[in-house]
Amino acid sequence: MAVALAGASLTLGAGQAAAATRGEVLAGFTVKGQPIPCVAQADGVRVCHGDGKGPKGDDFRLKTFDGMPLALVVTLPPAPSSGPDGDYPLVIQSHGWGDPPTGPDDGQYGGPTARQWAKEGYAVVQLAARGWGDSCGSINSRLLDLPGCLNGYVRRADFRYEIRDAQYVAGLLVDEGIADGGRIGAQGESYGAGTSLALATLNDRVMNADGSLSPWTSPKGTPLHIAAAAPFAGWSDDTALAPNGHWLDTQTTATNRASPVGVQKMSIGRGLFTVGMQGAFYAPPGGDPDMMLEFALATAGEPYDRPQVRAMLKAGAQFHSSYDLLAGTFGTARRAPAPLFLVNGFTDDVFWADEVLVYYNLLRSLYPSAPVEVLFGDIGHQRAQSKPADLMLAGGRIHAFLAYYLKGAGPQPATDVTALTQTCPKSAPSGGPYTAATWAALHPGVVSFSAKPTQTILSAGGDPKVSKAFDPVSGGLSCTTAPAADEGRGVATYRLPTPTGSGYTLLGSPTVTADLKVTGEFAYIAGRLVDIDPVTNTKTLVARGAYRIDPKAPNGRQTFQLSANGWHFAPGHFAQLELLGRDAPFLRPSNGVFSIAVSNLELKLPIHEAR
Repeated sequence: MAVALAGASLTLGAGQAAAATRGEVLAGFTVKGQPIPCVAQADGVRVCHGDGKGPKGDDFRLKTFDGMPLALVVTLPPAPSSGPDGDYPLVIQSHGWGDPPTGPDDGQYGGPTARQWAKEGYAVVQLAARGWGDSCGSINSRLLDLPGCLNGYVRRADFRYEIRDAQYVAGLLVDEGIADGGRIGAQGESYGAGTSLALATLNDRVMNADGSLSPWTSPKGTPLHIAAAAPFAGWSDDTALAPNGHWLDTQTTATNRASPVGVQKMSIGRGLFTVGMQGAFYAPPGGDPDMMLEFALATAGEPYDRPQVRAMLKAGAQFHSSYDLLAGTFGTARRAPAPLFLVNGFTDDVFWADEVLVYYNLLRSLYPSAPVEVLFGDIGHQRAQSKPADLMLAGGRIHAFLAYYLKGAGPQPATDVTALTQTCPKSAPSGGPYTAATWAALHPGVVSFSAKPTQTILSAGGDPKVSKAFDPVSGGLSCTTAPAADEGRGVATYRLPTPTGSGYTLLGSPTVTADLKVTGEFAYIAGRLVDIDPVTNTKTLVARGAYRIDPKAPNGRQTFQLSANGWHFAPGHFAQLELLGRDAPFLRPSNGVFSIAVSNLELKLPIHEAR
């Protein structure tokens, strides 16, 4: 049974000094100035709900730096029996798209819940991001404060807004003596992973409305910084949902990820937009960002050489891309990020593993000694299986990482890369873990394959039933199979020899190099690597990718990669590369009609076994 702290009395043992316990937080900073009441739970953890549902119609939402009302939950440790009730390490938990926080037992953050943190002596704050839930997302929440919610729409994890909101509330909690300004951590999943990575990349800075950076201080002037962050299943740049395939995991910089414009992950993008339409507040026409216009442009498709598209891509990189912030792409000073534990899924089709790798490679090149730990596995968004044991491993490592940097608890985390491999069926334990000092060191061996004859990719080629089976929205999870029969005219297919000995373990990004000759317009290649089981005559998707043909240089020898994965090719099975001109509903079909002649193809599979 929950017991309100206000007016509570404590029976003290001999020699104990009475502790002034907190029964409320953020007085003077809510919409109407009232403090947010805190309620002690049966385990002593105190929960402070700042929403617009007060017992007398009170509006306990936080009035953020620009006056917009934000719903939040502050979770505090049990009241101490003696000593100060404050200066706690603080964890900022940021929620996923369409999933505003529900309180201390909300398990969406890829690691410990707020209650679990609080029991260990941490304070936790969960904000409902702008335009979601009671942060002006619902009609009722907007009616409570029409002037405050006028511009309270979704900003899509903008450094100047959602990220600034998290920094602002952390500063208030420091000023109030609840949080220790030197021990602030960030944890988040999916949309919230983008927020936590942005917080870490900004580190001790805030971004102003004009894109310039200033020191991060609390409202009373205390210098602040992020001590560590653990993004789970997130993104690092704004092209994640429309990759062009022009970056390789051997490169340290990525100046070409938005040019040419990539291929939209259609089923994912439309699904996310629909979730927002059902439960969020999108900007009116002309807002920043204009989500309706962005969706219309994505739906319309090629040609992309339009002023609106160029402006959209620039704004996305400048105000939403942690990669570009780290790189100083728009002239801001470079700064090492906070210590990072980056967790992403190999089989996550929303945010492929390269969303971690592109940031990781740049970070390692700029700051070789920066603390960064990486974990990959069959986890995250669909198509991932997210096996309980793998999630437990990830959650335990997130806990250990943040505990070390926020409390000095436990051994110092290693700065290495760990991978768990995809296995089937779901009941089978994942392979590994495999650990190496760097991403490249995970795959010292290579399986090479070459084919000189010309094959042709057509924009209408492929079997729609197979594409649907492998779609992350309408299809199944990562162990879904499809018939191994040839998909017919218009698909370039390359079957590798069956492995010898005990087989080999893919542990990286399959790399394709070939001579291309393109006819038509708006061409792209949808690539798949599959495992063929000749006994069942079925195939399992192992890796996929999208490669947009650059219209300025469509022909000649070109190299691209499929998304990284970990998968063991067993003796008797076959690895098969399939190159298509269409993979709907996952990828948006091109508006053009095209053919691509592929010749002198080379495929390299990075494997864990040294050869």
